[in-house]
Amino acid sequence: MERFVLKNFTLIRTVIAILLGVAISIILIVVISNSPGYSLKQFFLGQLLSRSRLGNIIEFATPVIFTGIGIAIAFQARQFNIGAEGAFYLSAAVATAFAVSTSMPAILHIPAILIVAALTGALYGLIPGILKAKLHASELVASLMMNYVAYFLGLYLINYHFRDKDAGFLVSFRLPETAWLGQLVRGTRLHYGIFFALIAALLAYYFLYHTRLGYEIRTTGNNQSFARFGGINVVKIIILSQMIGGAVAGVGGMNEVMGIHHRFNWQLSPGYGWAGVVVAIIGRNHPLLIVPAALFLSYMNVGGQVLNLMSDVPSELVAVIQAVIIILITANAFLKQWKDRITIRQAEREEGVHEPAS
Repeated sequence: MERFVLKNFTLIRTVIAILLGVAISIILIVVISNSPGYSLKQFFLGQLLSRSRLGNIIEFATPVIFTGIGIAIAFQARQFNIGAEGAFYLSAAVATAFAVSTSMPAILHIPAILIVAALTGALYGLIPGILKAKLHASELVASLMMNYVAYFLGLYLINYHFRDKDAGFLVSFRLPETAWLGQLVRGTRLHYGIFFALIAALLAYYFLYHTRLGYEIRTTGNNQSFARFGGINVVKIIILSQMIGGAVAGVGGMNEVMGIHHRFNWQLSPGYGWAGVVVAIIGRNHPLLIVPAALFLSYMNVGGQVLNLMSDVPSELVAVIQAVIIILITANAFLKQWKDRITIRQAEREEGVHEPAS
C-alpha cells in the first residue's frame, strides 16, 4: 500500500485536492443558501436532468481539451506559455477567412481548414518560442501580451475583410456547409468535433511518451542542463514545444467554429485558453488525464450555471472551487508530511530487513 502511495502520490494528491474543493463547495452552499438541500441537488445533479445539459458538459469540454493539451505540451518542456487563448482566437479567425474564401468537397475542405488553423497557431507560438530561446525573454510575459495582439488581429481581419454586414452585428460570413462539423445528438449543440479532441489527446500522449521528440521535450522540462549534456538541442525544443502547443490550440478554435457557430462570432475572447490552463494543472500535464479534467471542469461550470438559475447561490462559487483546487494541487507542502512519513517508515523497514544479525 505504501509503495502504491509513493508511486502514485501526485495523482492521489490531485484527487484529494479535488475532493477537498468539492467539500468546501458543499460547506459554502450550506452556509449561503436558504434551501441548501435543493441547491446541492441542483449543483451536483442538475446537469444530469436533461439531454441539453449533458450535451453542454461535453460541448464545453471539447475546446478546453484542445487548449489544455496545447498548454500541457509547453508545460512539459517547462515553458509557462499561457498563449493558448490567443492561438485559439486568431487561428479561428484566419481559418474562417480561408473557409469562406474557398470551395471544395467536405472531405477535403474540413482537413484543409484545420491545417490552416494549425499552421496559424504554430506561427503564433513561434514568436514567444523564439523570444524565450534566443533572447531569454519571459515566455509568460510574451505569451500573455501576444494574447492581446491575437485578439485585435482577429477582430481586424473579420471586421474589415470578412464581415457579414447583413447580419446586423460583428460576425463573419457564414461558412459553407462543406466546412460544418455535423450535430452528434439532436437537441444539443454536441458535434463531431469531440472525436477530434479525443484523437488529439491520444496523438499527444503517443507523441510525448513514445517518440524521440516527445522524450526530448520531457527531458528538457525535467533538467535543461542534463538535456544539453545529452546532446539535445534545447533551443529547438523550446521553440517546437511552443509551436506544437499553439497548433493544437489553433485547431481547437476552428473546431469550435465549424461545429457550433458556423461563422466567427466572438467579439470578446471566449476564455477557453484560460480554462485550458486549469485543466492542464488538474491533469498534471498528461494528455490522457486532461480529458477527464476537462469533463470535470465542464461539469462544475454547467453545475454552477444550473445553480445560478435554479437557486439563490451565485455561479461565481464555481470560480472559488476552481481556485481552491488549483492552490491545493500546486502547493508543494500539501500532503508532503504524509509522503515524508511513509518514505521514512519504508526506509526504516528496509533497513531493518537488511541489517545483519549480531
